[in-house]
Amino acid sequence: MALTLYYHPLSSYCHKVLIALYELGTACDKRLIDLSSDAERAELQALWPLVKFPVLQDSARQRNVPESSVIIEYLDHYFAGPRRLIPEDWDSALQVRLWDRFIDNYVHTPMQQIVVDRIHAADADLSGQRRLLASAYDMLDQQLAQHAWIAGADFSLADCAAAPALFYASTLVPISADQQRLLDYFERLLERPSFNQVLEEARPWFAFYPFAEALPSRFR
Repeated sequence: MALTLYYHPLSSYCHKVLIALYELGTACDKRLIDLSSDAERAELQALWPLVKFPVLQDSARQRNVPESSVIIEYLDHYFAGPRRLIPEDWDSALQVRLWDRFIDNYVHTPMQQIVVDRIHAADADLSGQRRLLASAYDMLDQQLAQHAWIAGADFSLADCAAAPALFYASTLVPISADQQRLLDYFERLLERPSFNQVLEEARPWFAFYPFAEALPSRFR
């Protein structure tokens, strides 16, 4: 098969790309990388020296594509499905990219900092990261007053980012009952077939998530 995704089934950024693959209906081999294995680390490093997943290898075009947002842009360009994840209209595409960056910077990043702190038992003061998540939730809730999906009327790259980011972040800082639009949106994401498939594939690994005890019982 021309496409191979180097990934790990617990990684939120890998989930983001998998959602896009399933939305587009794009066939892709998956190569699970265990970073504790020197051989597998070296395999990933040969593709992307920073040793970060996901990385998409396109053997037909002889290209290795890192970074989740860039991978999805690549897929949407070369393997466009029945629905586009980045609109052709420039202004609409700009909004999609804005909210993709917002979610990665202000939901994904603080979430991962809190998780890494537990992995390393650093016991750092992460109150700032938790406040940032709460503020991001408020802004997302306000944004959803205008749209069915984060960046507009259609499911997009931004929603691919939001699904795994909110899934993990909500185990650290629960979405407030006052943020009903965000709660409803999160439920729509959970019901989306693409994300539902990602979660089912990840289910056997959830016991290794550092905050597994905070996962809703339906995902354990």
